[in-house]
Amino acid sequence: MRASLTPWRVLGGLAVLVLLTGVILLRIPSDEYLLLPDIAHPVAPLVHVQGAHPSTRGAVYFVDVIERRASELEALFPWLHSDSTLVPAGALVPPGSTAAQMQKVDQQEMATSQRVAAAVALRRLGYHVVVHPNGVLVDVLDIGTHAIGKLEPDDLIVAVDGKPTPTVAALRKVLASVRPRQTVALRVRRAGRILTEHVRTVSDQGRAIVGFGPAQSARITLPIKVSIDAGDVGGPSAGLAFALEVMEKLGHDVVHGHRVAATGEMQLDGSVAPIGGVKQKIFDARRANVDIFLVPAGGNAATARHFAGPVKIIPVTSFTQALRALATLPAAR
Repeated sequence: MRASLTPWRVLGGLAVLVLLTGVILLRIPSDEYLLLPDIAHPVAPLVHVQGAHPSTRGAVYFVDVIERRASELEALFPWLHSDSTLVPAGALVPPGSTAAQMQKVDQQEMATSQRVAAAVALRRLGYHVVVHPNGVLVDVLDIGTHAIGKLEPDDLIVAVDGKPTPTVAALRKVLASVRPRQTVALRVRRAGRILTEHVRTVSDQGRAIVGFGPAQSARITLPIKVSIDAGDVGGPSAGLAFALEVMEKLGHDVVHGHRVAATGEMQLDGSVAPIGGVKQKIFDARRANVDIFLVPAGGNAATARHFAGPVKIIPVTSFTQALRALATLPAAR
């Protein structure tokens, strides 16, 4: 006898079909990436300072983001991970760059952030820190500009049209006299070689730009030995957390017994620059049960507040402001 086709059997067959389709889509990689939260990490084990006598109350944490390729299923239904952000591959690896190059840039940014954090913290404590600017680092290339194919991440721009550019400010001053769509000669240090690359500028709100995100490259001489080991974590966003921990290591109770997570790119002048992945980083902080989250003011802080839950968000624009904000908190119970 043939089995009758009942509505329940039809629904069961559809359910099996949907399940198989989901399994297949879950195994097929898409052209997009997921940004996912990790968990906030204590900074104390990573930072070593000559002559340290650390405070023992509270703790400083840094936060990071996990990046992985999304499956076709996750790309179709990004809400499957409520704490994630779906981004195109080009947002992480711009055209003209490779994943290996971007990983190298991330590691370079992390190394720079560590030196800058130590310099800012020691200056705050009255130490003499010597800074020798030596060029402008190519961070990320801008999609759709003529820099693609001419420059590479981690290139060091030392001159434009024969004029030295030891700092980002110097680079911008030289470009201020250049008309958009005019070609400039860039003197570039790449892998130990000096090259000259001719790049046609583009217009950005009426001013000429080359087409890359600049970062300051400098040789920093510290009066005492400071070493920071963040393993394979890359990027510049842990700078604020590192600077706080350097002060803690030298006996200054900056967190006053609280569990404080911090994110923000430290600049040599003590300012705190915005960073990416804030949505994931506030979830990092929540997973680690921190009390306070220091985050760059503006859009970063607005995003953090939206997902903060029980965590207190403190927006900051500078290292000095971060220290003052922590100093005004009631002592942790």
